[in-house]
Amino acid sequence: MAASTVPSNLHLLCPSPPSSLSRLLLLPPSSVKTIRIPRRARLSVVAQAAAAGGMDAKPTVLVAEKLGAAGLALLKEFANVDCSYNLSQEELCTKISLCDALIVRSGTKVVREVFESSGGRLRVVGRAGVGIDNVDLAAATEHGCLVVNAPTANTVAAAEHGIALLAAMARNVAQADAALKAGKWQRNKYVGVSLVGKTLAVLGFGKVGSEVARRAKGLGMHVIAHDPYASADRARAIGVELVTFEEAISTADFISLHMPLTPTTSKILNDEAFAKMKKGVRIVNVARGGVIDEEALVRALDSGIVAQAALDVFSEEPPAADNKLVLHENVTVTPHLGASTMEAQEGVAIEIAEAVVGALKGELAATAVNAPMVPAEVLSELAPFVVVAEKLGRLAVQLVAGGSGVKSVKVTYASSRSPDDLDTRLLRAMITKGLIEPISSVFVNLVNADFTAKQRGIRITEERIFLDGSPENPLEFIQVQIANVESKFASAMSETGEIRVEGRVKDGIPHLTKVGSFQVDVSLEGSLILCRQVDQPGMIGTVGSILGEQNVNVSFMSVGRIAPRKHAVMAIGVDEEPTKETLLKIGDIPAIEEFVFLKL
Repeated sequence: MAASTVPSNLHLLCPSPPSSLSRLLLLPPSSVKTIRIPRRARLSVVAQAAAAGGMDAKPTVLVAEKLGAAGLALLKEFANVDCSYNLSQEELCTKISLCDALIVRSGTKVVREVFESSGGRLRVVGRAGVGIDNVDLAAATEHGCLVVNAPTANTVAAAEHGIALLAAMARNVAQADAALKAGKWQRNKYVGVSLVGKTLAVLGFGKVGSEVARRAKGLGMHVIAHDPYASADRARAIGVELVTFEEAISTADFISLHMPLTPTTSKILNDEAFAKMKKGVRIVNVARGGVIDEEALVRALDSGIVAQAALDVFSEEPPAADNKLVLHENVTVTPHLGASTMEAQEGVAIEIAEAVVGALKGELAATAVNAPMVPAEVLSELAPFVVVAEKLGRLAVQLVAGGSGVKSVKVTYASSRSPDDLDTRLLRAMITKGLIEPISSVFVNLVNADFTAKQRGIRITEERIFLDGSPENPLEFIQVQIANVESKFASAMSETGEIRVEGRVKDGIPHLTKVGSFQVDVSLEGSLILCRQVDQPGMIGTVGSILGEQNVNVSFMSVGRIAPRKHAVMAIGVDEEPTKETLLKIGDIPAIEEFVFLKL
C-alpha cells in the first residue's frame, strides 16, 4: 500500500467553485500532459448551506454615528444594520460582540477594550472620514480587524472650508457680523488684510492640503508647503515649493494646517514654534485640534505674535464653555464643519459603506489603514496573483509532516520588472495567511498576517529573479519553499531538501506548476489529490474510476513526469472531498507509491 496522509476530520471547507476548464492552458514542457473532464452543474456552497437553513447569510454592521441615507441603503442591501448612536463605552463594548463591522465618525473612541470585547467577531472598522486617531490601530491589527477610512469624498469640502475660514479671518467676517447684529456699526474697527501677494504655508501636503494650495494660488497667494512625505514633482505641478518646517513657519503670513494627528505632529505648533513665526501671522486649522498646543496659541495671540486664528477643530470636542481660545476676540471658530456639506456627507457615507461591504466580502481594500498600503491600480493588477500566493502557502504548509515546526520560509518572485516596479507586500501577506491559517485556530487576514507570523517565530525571506522579457505581466511565477522540515509527500521535496511549490497565473486563472522537482498543470481550485506513481498506461482511468464509483466529481487531471515509464506525479482536482475509504482505495493501487489529499 502506498504511503499516505488521510485527514482524520474530513469536512467541507467551502472552496470557491472551479473556473471553467476551457480556460485552462497547458504548460510549454512536453513532460506535462493534461486531460480535461467536464464538471457537472452544481449549487454553490453558499446556496447549498442557505437551502439547508444552516447559516445566516447576512453579517451585522453597527453604525455608531449618523451616516448619510445613501450609505445606509448600500449597507442594508448586504447586511443587517444596527444604527445605535451616542453609545457609552460600556454600551459599545456590550454590543460589539454581536457585530461583524463597526462604522464611526470622529466622536466614537474605538479603543483596545472594544476589540477585546468583540471576541474575535469584529472584522472591519470603518471611519467615515479621513482621520483615524480615534481608533487604536495597534489593537485592531493584533485582533485581525481591518480599519478602512473614506479619504477622498470630503477632500473638496474640507479644502473649501479652509479657504472660507482663511478669507473670513482676514476680513473679520465673524466679528463684524456679531457686532452688527448687536447694533454696532464699526467699519473702522474691522479693517482686514488682503490675501493677494501674501505667503501661505500649507503644513501637510496631502489631498486636502494640495486642494487648499490650488485654491490659494487662484486667490493670488504665494504658496509654500512642508510635508516630509510629499512628492516634489507633484508640488511643482501645482506651483508650490516644498520647504523645511522651520522655513515654512518663519516666512509665512498665513499658516494652514492639514496634517494627521500622530505622536510626531502632536502639538507641533507650540511655544517654540510660535517664537519663530513672523509677528502678526494668521493661522487656520481644519485638520486636528491636537496638532496645536492650545494654551500656547492663547499666549501667542495675547502677545501679538499671532494676529488671528480660525479654527474648526479642537483638542477636546466639544470644547468647554469657558475655553479661552474659543472666547478669544481674535479667533474665528466653527464646530468641526470641514466635511459638513450635503455633497460630502453623502459622498463619505457611500465611500465608507462600499469599503466596509467590500472588506466583509473579502475584497482587497484600497483605503485600508492598517493593511499593506497598495494603490488601487496595483491591487487590480495583482488580484489573480494574490490568489496564487495564498493557495501556495496553504499547499506548502499542508505538505509538512506532523511534528515539523515551520520556522523558515523562502518566497521567490520571478518577473521581468525591476524591483521598484513590483510591490510584493500584499503577496507576502497572503502567503503568510496561507501558511498559518491551516495550522492555527487564529483567523489570519491581511491585517494581522505579519504580526501573527512574528508571534509564531516564522521567518519569511523574499528573493526576486529578474527575467528577460516584457514587463507587461507583473509576475511569471511565485515559488514557496519551507526549509528544515519533513514532508508528508516526499516528492514535494526539492533537490536541496526543502518543500517546494510553484505557481503562476494562466489566462487569469491561478495554477500550480511545480511540486518538488515535478512539473504539473493544476488549476488551484476545490481540493487536490497528489499521487506519485510508476508512469504506466491506464493510471488516469484507474484512479478516475475509483473516484467516480464514490460519486466524487473530477474537475481535472494532470501528470508531470521525469521521463517516459519512470516516476510521475499525478494531480487530481476534485469538487467534493473524498471519504477516507476512497482515498485508501487509491493508495492500494500497486503502481501508486505515495499520495496526499490537500484542501485549497
